[in-house]
Amino acid sequence: MHDLSFFSNFAENFSAMQKPSIPKGTRDFSPEEMANRNYIFNTIKSVFQLYGFRQIETPAQENLSTLMGKYGEEGDKLLFKILNSGDFAGGVADEEWAAKNSVKLTSKISEKGLRYDLTVPFARYVVQHRDQITFPFKRYQIQPVWRADRPQKGRYREFYQCDADVVGSNSLVNEAELLQMIDEVFHRLGINVTIKLNNRKILAGIAEYIGEPDRLIDITTAIDKLDKIGEEKVLQELRDKGFQEDALTELKSILFIIPPPSIKKDDSSFDTTWKNNDIILRQLKAILMDSEIANKGLSEIEEILEIVKLTGIQTNIELDLTLARGLNYYTGAIIEVKANDVQIGSISGGGRYDNLTGVFGMDGVSGVGISFGADRIYDVLNQLNGFPAMSEENTRLLFINFGDKEQRFCLPLLKAVRAAGINAEIFPEAAKIKKQMSYADSKKIPFVAIVGENEINANAVMLKNMTSGEQQLVPVDELVDKMNAL
Repeated sequence: MHDLSFFSNFAENFSAMQKPSIPKGTRDFSPEEMANRNYIFNTIKSVFQLYGFRQIETPAQENLSTLMGKYGEEGDKLLFKILNSGDFAGGVADEEWAAKNSVKLTSKISEKGLRYDLTVPFARYVVQHRDQITFPFKRYQIQPVWRADRPQKGRYREFYQCDADVVGSNSLVNEAELLQMIDEVFHRLGINVTIKLNNRKILAGIAEYIGEPDRLIDITTAIDKLDKIGEEKVLQELRDKGFQEDALTELKSILFIIPPPSIKKDDSSFDTTWKNNDIILRQLKAILMDSEIANKGLSEIEEILEIVKLTGIQTNIELDLTLARGLNYYTGAIIEVKANDVQIGSISGGGRYDNLTGVFGMDGVSGVGISFGADRIYDVLNQLNGFPAMSEENTRLLFINFGDKEQRFCLPLLKAVRAAGINAEIFPEAAKIKKQMSYADSKKIPFVAIVGENEINANAVMLKNMTSGEQQLVPVDELVDKMNAL
């Protein structure tokens, strides 16, 4: 039994210090919000399972040696580090503090960090459990991740990712299946989206074409910020890194290939988008014909699109050369999903990584995966009023409590309806009926069972529809069937 004095004392003591709060970039979720979030999680999970993926979980904290160096310089800065327990500063000399070298200090005072994403921990899991895994290994994970980013609309420091990955297979059928899964998830959720598709090999070929073959990471890190800071600031960032104007001019001419006059730029119809993809691919083949790696990337894109066409996918797939995804481990196809009817960042993304497990000593294991951003999907559905009116988690039937005799009559009925899978509860005390009805209204409970002297004598309950106000006397042996029919 809970000691309520704890909550009272806590509130009194805490109010003397400051108002309670939570860290920036994190959120509390009410029961109603959790019902809506679980609607998203359950929808995504059911699609993952439909395609043969199985669930795993990994710890919230990983060794920093596992995380550092996997996300690029920008990503390393966004890792939350955990101070060592005990006297974490005991082994640091005064001159080391004075030097303010954060990299060296971190290695001495922190051995662990909160996971930045689910992909790197998954790669660690694959290597660590290689003897128990059958390849190709198809896994999904739905867990929170943490990033020390600047909080803003649609961007949080703690958020959930819903990942599905296939490792141990080079087949491009996997990429096509991931695109189908995206199509299925957002169809079920009722969100109109566009899938953006590119390939890191094409970007590598573009880097060769502009005379900067060794600076792919600089290019992808910069153009990954296009949506956030715009074209001019991206180009300025590259100038600041030493890129010449003629190289930037060539980069712009390729990244922003303009559709021919026969294709309207604002026409996002399914057929037009596919025609536009074909035209861009032909133009790229002509421009990058001397780049072996670019041609391999173009061939991969063509094969993926051909496979997807056979599946009857309904979501538009748009070839977008400005799609870079700044994470360094991507080596092939890269995917991003945008909501068409709400202004927000990407709500899903992923791609192919050829040797992520290699950094953990297990070479030659290719993988490809996608991640659904549950928090952004929640924000989209919230703006679209897209959540179902009644959650499966909600109580469907409340038994009114008039006193000990009525409670004794109701409790076996409560057990029976719960055994039938009907979410039900009884008001815990004999309060005024107005209070109990208000309780049902506040929890959006659709039906109330009223049991008084007359109902006990009739071996029945008075079932009230809280929406219409209609009341009906239902024999106790018909209550379950009645509720299932409603």
